[in-house]
Amino acid sequence: MMRERRKVLFFLPSLAGGGAERVIVMLLRHLDRSRFEPHLALVEAAGPYLKDVPGDVPLHDLKAKRVRQAFPAIIRLCWKLRPHVVHSSLCELNVAMVMSRPFLPPALRLLIREDSAPSPQNTRARKHPQVWNWLCRQFYPRANRVICVGDYVLNDLADNFGIPRSRMVRVDNPVDIDLARRLAEESRSPYSGEGPHLVAAGRLSREKGFDVLLDAMPLVSSVFPHVDVTILGDGPLKADLLAHRERLGLGGAVHLTGFKTNPYPYFKRADLLVLPSLFESFGLVLIEALAVGTPVVASDCPGAVREIIGGCPMARLVPPSDPKALADAIVSSLSSQVWRLDANQSLDVFLSRFDVKNVIREYENILET
Repeated sequence: MMRERRKVLFFLPSLAGGGAERVIVMLLRHLDRSRFEPHLALVEAAGPYLKDVPGDVPLHDLKAKRVRQAFPAIIRLCWKLRPHVVHSSLCELNVAMVMSRPFLPPALRLLIREDSAPSPQNTRARKHPQVWNWLCRQFYPRANRVICVGDYVLNDLADNFGIPRSRMVRVDNPVDIDLARRLAEESRSPYSGEGPHLVAAGRLSREKGFDVLLDAMPLVSSVFPHVDVTILGDGPLKADLLAHRERLGLGGAVHLTGFKTNPYPYFKRADLLVLPSLFESFGLVLIEALAVGTPVVASDCPGAVREIIGGCPMARLVPPSDPKALADAIVSSLSSQVWRLDANQSLDVFLSRFDVKNVIREYENILET
């Protein structure tokens, strides 16, 4: 006798080009269909990852511009589908889902996934951090389970918001290593010129620290005169970064190319990926770059960066907000080709914990319990 498949309804604000959205699309692709029936609900059906949603996953567009406008549609959809499990991601939607809990089917299990430690995130990115801290403190403990992408997130929720550790579970963000390596070979090198070529990727916002990277570039070019850096991503600081590039006289050495749905050729053919963040909840691009064999230099900033790459022989950590330390690490890494080749021998062992085939098993166990 066949066991009933568990219906799992994933909620996201949209499929904008962020790490949380990529992770959910990856889960939708890899969940065992003999055990689960996945659905996806979006507050607004928009974003570059829409095309990556598997064809067998029903997509429910709540047709709202903001999360707070979606409450009635959230409640109606949950009663219509009667899922066994609802899985929500990102803080504003997580709070909304738990606030809706009294109006949802009583047997439903609610899982919320937290990518960022709320304390620093609320302080840095929200107009009313005290209100958001109160909302997280009041509502997060009412979820059946809180999935955290790192110990940094888990400890923040336990220590500053009183969420019982027994309600939380740490699960690494997954990377589809086989797919990343295939996609990396889809096009020729996007770079021209002598190089070396650096790459960075992320939203063009203050916490990503791209201004620190630009400040480091004149120091790097004093050793490597033809060095250039390509920054993949869009965001509110694009004009500021372009102006900063011109002030530093880096017009030919810094390229802002916008968001790329396939960044892997850029990662694969770069000499180094640089992550200069002031705060970073996980740093998925670090694992993606390592997956295609490219060394990384990353800021040892608040977040889970040290957790995920601290033991990797192809990674170097530097103090945040320090252009000279960043430049020194870039120069040292670019000069260490033997180090790069030696490190590749043990790379797959390091990457195995992030491989989607292993991470998906952890998620499937959580969804079934």
